[in-house]
Amino acid sequence: MPAIEVNDVTKRFGGDVVALRDLDLTVRDGEIYGFLGPNGAGKSTTINALLDFIRPTEGSITVLGMDAQRESKAVRQRVGVLPDGYHVYDRLTGRQHVEFAIESKGTDDDPMALLDRVGIPDAADRKAGGYSKGMAQRLVLAMALVGEPDLLVLDEPSTGLDPNGAREMRDIIREENRRGATVFFSSHILEQVEAVCDRVGILREGELVAEDSIEGLRESMGSGSTLTIRTTHAPDAAVEAARDVPGVSGVAVDGDTIVVTIQDASKTAVLTAVEDAGADVQDFSTEKASLEELFMSYTNDAPQETAEAETETESESEVQA
Repeated sequence: MPAIEVNDVTKRFGGDVVALRDLDLTVRDGEIYGFLGPNGAGKSTTINALLDFIRPTEGSITVLGMDAQRESKAVRQRVGVLPDGYHVYDRLTGRQHVEFAIESKGTDDDPMALLDRVGIPDAADRKAGGYSKGMAQRLVLAMALVGEPDLLVLDEPSTGLDPNGAREMRDIIREENRRGATVFFSSHILEQVEAVCDRVGILREGELVAEDSIEGLRESMGSGSTLTIRTTHAPDAAVEAARDVPGVSGVAVDGDTIVVTIQDASKTAVLTAVEDAGADVQDFSTEKASLEELFMSYTNDAPQETAEAETETESESEVQA
């Protein structure tokens, strides 16, 4: 049974603005799924719909085998959530925040153990209004971990964290996944996604435009690698020869270095063509396409501002208790 199933979901605001369009999305039980897209693509709208904070105009959503609308309270009991931009209560201590989450879920977790796990036990009895942004993010993560949830939904979990904090966040995600939890998270920090995800989905203008493992995305675009050839001399004929190799999508020259973007071409064919055209090849290296490059290839024409941002306040009126 999938942990999340989104079937033909469309979300309109005000009748004219479409934030999600016929969205189909499946997150397998036990996987770490990265949810990517440019600002305004519909990521937050999707997450809000999973948690029944807003309701789809059309389509259906199932979370942990339960209808996300009809059984929303039962869903929330089994889901841990770290929302983007969550505001802590300034006058409550860190311990009180976690105790509130424990009471809400009816569990017997140890609040200090959770605060220790996220690295802020020394701040347990300080008022959260004095926390840094990174400390507040750690606190909300501790609240999300209450009750050993079956599903973790993390929206920009590394916000405000320094590199050490981001690494600790990745470690916790892996630990929760090894425990058996499914992890669904959205992030702008693509290195974080690439480091931990089994699969990624890329959203653009409310539609899922790609979904696969990172290696699978690379394969779908061809080999998706960059071949850097260092020479003692790079004649124009060698550069043109590289361009003429089938499967080469781009060639750039920096002094005596030729940089070839390969899709379906063989690097051996490129090297042979360059040498036969008179270049004296001294060394070469190959680098696979990064997740950032794959992301840009799917989203570089996407508008950066859409109605999702414009309709956030409107969506609050649709929250279902």
